[in-house]
Amino acid sequence: MSRVAVKKRILRVQDASRMRKIDSLAAEEPLEIRLDGTPLTVTMRTPGDDFDLAAGFLVSEGAVAAAEEISTIRYCAGATVDGGNTYNVLDVRLAPGVPAPEPRNFYTTSSCGVCGKASLEAVRTVARWRSGDDPVELAQSTVAALPDRLRAAQRVFDRTGGLHAAGLFTADGEPLCVREDVGRHNAVDKLLGWALRAGRLPLRGTVLMVSGRASFELVQKAVMGGVPVLAAVSAPSSLAVDLAEEQGLTLIGFLRGNSMNVYTGERRLGAREDVTPGSGNGSAGARSPG
Repeated sequence: MSRVAVKKRILRVQDASRMRKIDSLAAEEPLEIRLDGTPLTVTMRTPGDDFDLAAGFLVSEGAVAAAEEISTIRYCAGATVDGGNTYNVLDVRLAPGVPAPEPRNFYTTSSCGVCGKASLEAVRTVARWRSGDDPVELAQSTVAALPDRLRAAQRVFDRTGGLHAAGLFTADGEPLCVREDVGRHNAVDKLLGWALRAGRLPLRGTVLMVSGRASFELVQKAVMGGVPVLAAVSAPSSLAVDLAEEQGLTLIGFLRGNSMNVYTGERRLGAREDVTPGSGNGSAGARSPG
């Protein structure tokens, strides 16, 4: 699919100069996901890896945890009034005997996750694997190198400058899969869907690296995929830290260069080193403009 970027004519202003040019924008289109023919959710996403996105969404919701639990995923024909296909409607068919998730009013935008699922109890009851049971350890230097490795794999970002990214890495820092999307939660769902369809769940011994902040929704998705470590270049929310601590997930924020804040699960960050007590706000020194 080639609809990940859209060309637009713009006016470029820089100091006293003005010029007309063609700019590339990250594409954003709605995707309706149907489950056994019934509308389930609508998300605003960057087209591409849609099957992974749909499968990953079902992983995040606790509906499926293995590839064989999904029978088929297909685009719906006749999605327009003239019978054409917009490639913006997917139908997922569950395998016989797999129960459908409880009906809820799903609506997902490209900026926030699925609304309404904001309690620790909700995740605790559906997670099939516990991140805290994973004994993986990481070298500090390996973690520090992840943002650059993720950035190097952002092909569409190079053209548009307007996409989030999520990358799955081994404990040695080798990339397994990278996905981009206008929505940070969609990028993670695309990774989970890839892992599901490749038979890789649970994602033991891996690190999930994200390009933005670490929200509750992203920690929830990591837990649902059995990921033991989540790292982000920006800040986590308080609820994200609470959930990570509850589930035994290692949560790292403000990962920039050799600097990082380890909010939970510090036991996984290699050998214990001397720690100098800080003063004031522990996050202040890790922040940078932008």
